[in-house]
Amino acid sequence: MTPHDPIAKNVFGEPLVACSFEPLTGYFRDGCCKTDESDIGTHVVCAVMTAQFLAFSASRGNDLGTPRPESRFPGLRAGDQWCLCANRWREAHAAGVAPAVVLESTNRSVLNLVPLAILSQFDSRGAASL
Repeated sequence: MTPHDPIAKNVFGEPLVACSFEPLTGYFRDGCCKTDESDIGTHVVCAVMTAQFLAFSASRGNDLGTPRPESRFPGLRAGDQWCLCANRWREAHAAGVAPAVVLESTNRSVLNLVPLAILSQFDSRGAASL
């Protein structure tokens, strides 16, 4: 898959919908949770940030709240949508702090790691974590 792959699909097998342009997210910083072989973190889960998740991520050594302009990273706040690493979302799920997921904007490649039945429980349109 290339960064501008027009056939990138979401978890429903439909065209991937953009996750966020403000803040600008995605491994390729194109607003979408697209991936390719160079994306070691597999940034494919479009998640809605919560204060609880941001604190959890910081406790795991990934402070998503602090801006890092040199990396084109604005720092995140509760309510922001962001393409998360699939394994970090799984880790947060196991710890009971998984953020809501925007399924239409979540890349289908996550299904290799997390079943749709679990992701669906965190659907941002009526998520358990909100």
